[in-house]
Amino acid sequence: MEILVAPSILSADFLRLREDIQMINKSRADLFHLDIMDGRFVPNITFGFGIIKQIKTVAEKPLDVHLMIEEPDKYLEEFKNSGADYLSVHYETCPHLHRTVYAIKKLGMKAGVVINPHNPVELLTDIVNDADFFLLMSVNPGFGGQKFIAQTINRIRKLKNILKANNSKALIEVDGGVDLNNAKQLADAGANILVAGNSIFRTADPPETIAKLKAVSQNSISET
Repeated sequence: MEILVAPSILSADFLRLREDIQMINKSRADLFHLDIMDGRFVPNITFGFGIIKQIKTVAEKPLDVHLMIEEPDKYLEEFKNSGADYLSVHYETCPHLHRTVYAIKKLGMKAGVVINPHNPVELLTDIVNDADFFLLMSVNPGFGGQKFIAQTINRIRKLKNILKANNSKALIEVDGGVDLNNAKQLADAGANILVAGNSIFRTADPPETIAKLKAVSQNSISET
């Protein structure tokens, strides 16, 4: 399977957001990654439904919406109505995770489960055949531009083995500090979706960087 690249809108220039969205539309990127933070689960606040709806009117690729919020179950339908195509929730915020995953699916979205860097991937074992994808945070959630946590490589391998052992077709997404220096390692370990923010938007030629991420990861030895 071809590796998917999801530029993180959190790193875009919000004074020229339409232009950055159009750039992604024309690039080889596969998804738009939208980080939603509430200032409670993580120490930052980003944007909400109104901005997502505006992005949806311009975006020509699916919206991958990552909820870093408390009590996400209250808002699933509104995120769907705002334009989310993929919706992921943190393991740490869902006391009834199985129910949440199926509520997302029932609304017609791809359902994802996220875990923070300190949590073992084994926590996901009993949900591997229910979620459509799993997002491993490779930085502590809350702010862009953080240093990649190297242990993520081993975490991807462990999760990949768990998925294989359970005949799960779920994808593995990685978010935080992803760049051209580690993209191949991530893909080789088993990642399917690479979220990249500053490493795309802070370069002189973002479309070229996206193309390079695709090229690096396409040479991966990973299996789906």
